[in-house]
Amino acid sequence: MTAGLLFLSSHLLVALVALVGIGGATRVMEAGLACPDWPLCYGTLLPGDRMTLQVFLEWFHRLDAFLVGIGLLVLFSLSLLWRARLPGWLPWLSGTALLLVGFQGALGAFTVLQLLRFDLVTAHLATALVLVALLSGLHQGLAVALLPNDQEPARSARGLWWLAAAVAMVGVFVQALSGALMASQWASGRCLASGEACAWLGIHRQLASPVAGAVLLLGVAVVLLPGAQRRQWPLATAAMLLVILQVLLGVFTLRLALSVPLVTVGHQLTAALLVAVLAALAVQGWRSTDPCPIPAPSPSPLQTSHG
Repeated sequence: MTAGLLFLSSHLLVALVALVGIGGATRVMEAGLACPDWPLCYGTLLPGDRMTLQVFLEWFHRLDAFLVGIGLLVLFSLSLLWRARLPGWLPWLSGTALLLVGFQGALGAFTVLQLLRFDLVTAHLATALVLVALLSGLHQGLAVALLPNDQEPARSARGLWWLAAAVAMVGVFVQALSGALMASQWASGRCLASGEACAWLGIHRQLASPVAGAVLLLGVAVVLLPGAQRRQWPLATAAMLLVILQVLLGVFTLRLALSVPLVTVGHQLTAALLVAVLAALAVQGWRSTDPCPIPAPSPSPLQTSHG
């Protein structure tokens, strides 16, 4: 039962991260209004005769969001149906995620109907990142629930790791929002081309160093300092690698003057992955147990026979 929910939550998390990436591609390819109506596209479910790359990106973005909504509805329904045998927080978190995806859909509709107004575009991405963090934490909580619970870490240590990972995640979230505000107003392109709207680019670049430093410091502390558990090491290492990749992609995005869409989209996709990894690390730091408890030695056949 829990394993099935774990499978569902992992696929929903992948779909949500993909949704952020497809949304970035839709913006970079200027396809946000490729389907001028909502929720249909040119009045149909599948606009086959009008299908171009831009129309496909916008149409597929909506399809992915719809499938995520259905998956979250299934997750919430199962968490209610089996609530007596599941962690008490699961219905609340899955219900919150379901409400958020509905809100996300409404923002998507207003984004199209209001012709890509920058504040709506930014709120749309912000909600998506909150959903990524929520689903990642939910998935990690279910993963911990499947493990033996023989050795609970000290509350002070749990709070320390949770706080460090949460602070780093909030930093990445704020940095991503500054990037969304910059991108939704095409500020970086305008700044590079004519020197306009450079303040947004300046804010985004100034935030990059402290945010990257916080993530790297967290990763080094988890991997090298005593007190962390081995199961936290892969996530901490992933966070360090992702933040390095994120910085490099940001540099290349500007050096290439936003001329390579794959690099620009990769920058946004890496931010979503980083949010997911830090959310999982925060939950692991708060709820984690000893991944490899030493089992009591079983009696030998000789001891059993002479009991």
